[in-house]
Amino acid sequence: MPNPNPLRIGFVPEHFSTPIYFAKKYFGLDAELIPFPSGTGHMVTALRSGDIDVGIGLTEGWVAGLGKEDASVGDGGYRLVGTYVETPLCWAISTGASRPEITSVDSLKGSKIGVSRIGSGSYVMGYVLADERNWLLPTEPASAAAGESASPFSQFVVLSTFENLRRAVNTGEADFFMWEHFTSKRYYDSGEIRRVGEIYTPWSSWKIVASTKLADGDGQLDARVAVLFDRLDEGVKYFKQHTDEAVEYISTELDYSEEDAREWLKTVRFSEKTKGVDVKVVEKTVHVLLKAGVLMRNKGLGPDAMVAERR
Repeated sequence: MPNPNPLRIGFVPEHFSTPIYFAKKYFGLDAELIPFPSGTGHMVTALRSGDIDVGIGLTEGWVAGLGKEDASVGDGGYRLVGTYVETPLCWAISTGASRPEITSVDSLKGSKIGVSRIGSGSYVMGYVLADERNWLLPTEPASAAAGESASPFSQFVVLSTFENLRRAVNTGEADFFMWEHFTSKRYYDSGEIRRVGEIYTPWSSWKIVASTKLADGDGQLDARVAVLFDRLDEGVKYFKQHTDEAVEYISTELDYSEEDAREWLKTVRFSEKTKGVDVKVVEKTVHVLLKAGVLMRNKGLGPDAMVAERR
């Protein structure tokens, strides 16, 4: 008998979602899957508004959402409960096909960065890139003491979708953006956009979060979330054992070539046990985001408070 209250799960409809598809198709995942092509930042908003119960998205987006000052007002809306992908994410750095003035990553300092949303992975990684390149300069001594930095870019251009980001770097509305490598590659091959460089996340890339109505950190987890972990584990196992089927799904139902799908499979490792989060990973993410100026010390939630289900 179907559950009268199935979970509403937000996810990004890209190649990383394949084990979720298998979990629903073959292992009875009883959930409404709601795509969020604009990414993790949009899911943060949806969790706080009660439009979804669970989100599967990028680690930096979830941590940034809870580490912001406004997360200390109320309960932040969600907590980290699971680990979906163990490997880092490769973010490709892209510009327009005909932007000869952009010659290298270093030429992007002080330029206009396109992001899907403020607080999204594409936004957060702009600061991580700036930190890696030593572009972050304190605005003044008082700000430096508080951990605040001047923006390394002239503007953050909010564009919502990957399609809009690609358009914007060709029209000049934005100078560059960052998106997952294999999702971007097809548009390099077609000549729509041009690759400038890449940067890897210094943490495991995908986490599972649940609304605080389902996971409040006191040790009680909604039974539907516990079942979700079991179904996702089955989906991940099937994914690993049926790579040809995974490639067929990715190359026919999603926006990837068969060649790119097979190359991606060599780079990704999904968690065999999705339940639980290593707090040390969250601590490392917070440390980098503090250094990059995305988060401010003594604002928002700390790493321990962000995690409701620990490994």
